[in-house]
Amino acid sequence: MHRDFSLALPLSRREALTSAAFVIAGSAILPRHVRADAPATIKPSKGERTMGFVTTDDGVQIFYKDWGPKDAQPIVFHHGWPLSSDDWDAQMLFFLSKGFRVVAHDRRGHGRSEQVAEGHDIDHYAADAFAVAKALDLRNAVHVGHSTGGGEVARYVARHGEAAGRVAKAVLVAAIPPLMLKTASNPEGTPIEVFDGFRSALASNRAQFFRDVPAGPFYGFNREGSTVHEGVIQNWWRQGMMGSAKAHYDGIKAFSETDQTEDLKAITVPTLVLHGEDDQVVPIAASATKAVALLRNGALKTYPGYSHGMLTVNADVLNEDILAFIAK
Repeated sequence: MHRDFSLALPLSRREALTSAAFVIAGSAILPRHVRADAPATIKPSKGERTMGFVTTDDGVQIFYKDWGPKDAQPIVFHHGWPLSSDDWDAQMLFFLSKGFRVVAHDRRGHGRSEQVAEGHDIDHYAADAFAVAKALDLRNAVHVGHSTGGGEVARYVARHGEAAGRVAKAVLVAAIPPLMLKTASNPEGTPIEVFDGFRSALASNRAQFFRDVPAGPFYGFNREGSTVHEGVIQNWWRQGMMGSAKAHYDGIKAFSETDQTEDLKAITVPTLVLHGEDDQVVPIAASATKAVALLRNGALKTYPGYSHGMLTVNADVLNEDILAFIAK
């Protein structure tokens, strides 16, 4: 039976008071960096596609979101492993309210994109991002990547975006480049046994593994005195479990063993590197500190005590810093 929920039903006095109290209480508990009236500044696009799929050169369907004026400067967000474009909610709403066009896609095998068996490597990630950029004709874009998404941005800009004249700036947040794996030439890296443990945990009980990561090191919720946000943990789990186990399993090799030294050296556009000093997932000594030294036009900003997931739990600070960089 079809029910029309658009009809305005009369409320009793008690229902009206309860509803009003809920709204007031909800406004009171919002984080200080989230204004209750913020959505009022966001104007939806009229008569234009705001989401859909792009087909890559190898026939893979990639889901994307595209919000805001199509003639505004685009900011393109590249998510981390094993998440989706939903992980950028706080950034997309913020920059949309500032007048930008905001775009994000789900990496192949992640979120709502096609769960193909092959192509879960940095080369394909970057090529898929290029397919989205071409399909949406994104030019003068700022590309922002988190974690594995930072590796995707580095290779996209180095191999595709700059050559095509589509990139204005890049931002690498808690990003994996140049190399996560510990080697003789990269002693600050993480031992292969850690990544083997990831693979084992994922293969034996992905659902539990995807609960333990956000509840522990990802957001620093394992630190004494930290404020634990249960909804953030559940949202991480939700995003992860939407994706393909095969993509996630193969992705561990992609984010841990891909050396992106040459990508960083090739990038010429202004690039901001942001990293938490208490990042337990991508330690700063093997990543941001080395990355900025390889970039031709890079700048580094670090955050004492901030975790790998600082874009979510410290969105108010990170959003303003990224905005200031774009405005330069």
